[in-house]
Amino acid sequence: MESKILKLNHRKPKFKTPLDSVGLFEVRTISLISILFLLTSLSLKAQSLEEFQRMAVEQNPGLKTKYKEFEAALQKVPQVKSLPDPTFSFGYFISPVETRVGPQRARLSLSQMFPWFGTLREQENAAALMAEANYQNFLDARNRLYYQVSAAYYPLYELSQWKQYELANIELLESYKGIATIKFENGNGSLADVLRVDIMLQEARTNLSILDKKEVALLSGMNSLLNRDPMEKVNTVTKLKTPSLGADHSKDSLYANNPALKELDTKLKASEVQERLAHKQALPKLGVGLDYVLVGQRSDLSAGMAAPADNGKNVLMPMVSMSLPIFRKKYKAAIREASLMQEKYALQKADYSNTLASSYDMSSFKIQQQTDLIGLYEGQIATSGQVLNLLFSAYSNAGKNFEEVLLTQQQILKYQKMKATAEMQYHIALAELNYLTAKEY
Repeated sequence: MESKILKLNHRKPKFKTPLDSVGLFEVRTISLISILFLLTSLSLKAQSLEEFQRMAVEQNPGLKTKYKEFEAALQKVPQVKSLPDPTFSFGYFISPVETRVGPQRARLSLSQMFPWFGTLREQENAAALMAEANYQNFLDARNRLYYQVSAAYYPLYELSQWKQYELANIELLESYKGIATIKFENGNGSLADVLRVDIMLQEARTNLSILDKKEVALLSGMNSLLNRDPMEKVNTVTKLKTPSLGADHSKDSLYANNPALKELDTKLKASEVQERLAHKQALPKLGVGLDYVLVGQRSDLSAGMAAPADNGKNVLMPMVSMSLPIFRKKYKAAIREASLMQEKYALQKADYSNTLASSYDMSSFKIQQQTDLIGLYEGQIATSGQVLNLLFSAYSNAGKNFEEVLLTQQQILKYQKMKATAEMQYHIALAELNYLTAKEY
C-alpha cells in the first residue's frame, strides 16, 4: 500500500530571508543568546531514540520486575514435577508387645506415595506454560517500554525545535528593530514600528522562558523511564527521518506477533492442562512402604525349654497403600474452575483482538493525518517565506507595511512550530504502531 507516508521527506524549504536581502544585516552580529545556544548544541552529542530504548531496557526497574516474575515462574517447574517427599517414622514400644518370637521393642517405617499415572507430567506442563505466559508478559512490557520512551523522546525533540525557532525569531526581530530604529531616526519610519517589534520580542522571550520550564517536566518524565537523575540531559537528534512502513506493520502482524495475545493463548493452554490435571488428582494415589520391627529375645523360657525358631528375629514387612478420594466436591470444583478459566482467557483474547484492531486503525489514521499536515506546513513555510521577502523589500524601499512584515514572520514561526508538532505526533503514532505490531528493534 503506497501512500504519502512512504514518500514524505523532511527537507526544509529553501527561501531567502530578509537577512539576505538587506546589506545592513551583513555587519550585524548574531545575538548573544543565539551564540550561547549554538555553542551548547555543538558541545553536546545528539542521542538517538534507539540508544535511550536500550538504556531503558537495561535500567528500568518495572521491566526488571517482569523478568524476575518470569524467572520465579521457571522455578515452579522442578517443584511440581517431583514426587512428594517420602515419609520415615520411628516408634518405640514403652510396653513391649510380646510375640511368639520375642517382644517387639521398636518399629521403623519408610513409605512413598505416588500420584496417579501422568499427574506429574501434567503438573510440569502446566507450570511450564505459565512460565511461558510470564515471558510473553515480559516481552509485552518491553515493547510497551519502547513506546513509552518514544512518547517521552519526541516531545523533547519538538521542544528543541521550538526553542531553535524562537531563538531564530528573536534574532530576526532584533534585526527588524535595528532597521525600524534607523528608519525612524532618518524620518523614513514611525516609532510605532519600533514599539511593535518590542512587543513581539517580549512575547518571544517569554515563550522561550516557558519552554525552558516545560523542559524540566519533560526531562523528568523521560529520565524516570531510564531510572536516572530527573535532570539528566537528553540530547535529541536535530532532524527526524521518516521510515518506510514494511510488511511488519501490516494488520496481519497484529495477531501473529503480539506478545499479549500469545500470553493469553498460553494461559488458555495452561488452563486446559489444569483441567486434565484436576481429573487426575481426583483419582487414587498409590503408596509403597516398608516396616522394620526390632524384636528382642524371649526371656520367659524355663530351664530346659527349647527356644522357638526365629527367637528374637527382627521383622521386615513390605506395605502397599492407596488414598481414597471420596470427598468429591473439591475435585469437581477444581475441574469447574479450570473450565471457567478457559472461558475467561478466550473472552479476554477476543476483547484484546478487537482493541488491537481499532487501535491499529487509529494509529494508521494519525500517521496519514500527520503526513498530510507536514506536507501542508512545508508548503506554507515556503510560500510565506516568499511573501516575507516581497514585503520586506517593499518596506526597505518605501518604509511601508512593516506591520505586514512582522505578521508574516510570526505566521512562518507558527507554521514551523506546527510542523515540528506534526513530526512529533507522526513519530509517536508510528511508535504506537510498532508496539501494536510487536515490531522488533
